[in-house]
Amino acid sequence: MNDTQRPPLPDHLSIDPRSPHHVAAVFQHNVGIRFNGKERNDVEEYCISEGWIKVAAGRTLDRKGRPMLIKLKGTVEAFYADAP
Repeated sequence: MNDTQRPPLPDHLSIDPRSPHHVAAVFQHNVGIRFNGKERNDVEEYCISEGWIKVAAGRTLDRKGRPMLIKLKGTVEAFYADAP
């Protein structure tokens, strides 16, 4: 694959298919997130322009059985992790 076949990474992306910020075409490739200079693999949602990520808060679940999320603020970079 080359970079021309990959869709551009959106400013706001969520892994939850019910979210309006979910873009299925992006998840055909491995997406990496760098938060404050360190790679994270537990990110559920991110927004580059606002500078935040959402990650699961331990094993805590909400009333619908989904993980509770906390918002962390900082520098967010998104990139395709798989080799072209």
